[in-house]
Amino acid sequence: MATKIYAALLRGINVGGSRKVPMARLRALLEGLGHGGVRTYLQSGNAVFTADHGDEESLAAELTAALAAEFGFHVDVLVRDAAYLKAVADGCPFPADTLEGRQLHATYFSAPVDAARFTALDQAAFLPEEFRLGDRVLYLYAPDGLGRSELAEALARPALTKGLIATSRNWNTVTKLVELTDA
Repeated sequence: MATKIYAALLRGINVGGSRKVPMARLRALLEGLGHGGVRTYLQSGNAVFTADHGDEESLAAELTAALAAEFGFHVDVLVRDAAYLKAVADGCPFPADTLEGRQLHATYFSAPVDAARFTALDQAAFLPEEFRLGDRVLYLYAPDGLGRSELAEALARPALTKGLIATSRNWNTVTKLVELTDA
């Protein structure tokens, strides 16, 4: 198998002082799993690496198990290859180049998501906030940022994300991950 570049997206770490995963230890863990070119971005659980074995799902499972063994708690992990990350950025239905990074977010899902999952949500009630679905991703436009977004809160309800791993990144991080995985 040829070497591919991936990004690991860890969910819910280093938030509010709990579930701490220092980035130096994350890099060492990935290197210990045999991955090369390991780099991390920010403290929120973004790592880029190369692998010559596995696929997105098996690499995520491998890293999830290694994190549990190393830190003693479960961390949900999504792994996405460089081509997918670029396709997400290129497929944004909102004018990303005219918005601030804090206004636009991508929520990555572990599996494809059907629009029917969100039919009970009255999108008009949240305007000017909006969302659109893509390939295993939800694009969220929140003009006042994620922290003040009522739509983001509604989209995070367990009933809507049941059976999925979901982790969000602001647009600055989305584009940085594309840059870091660009070979």
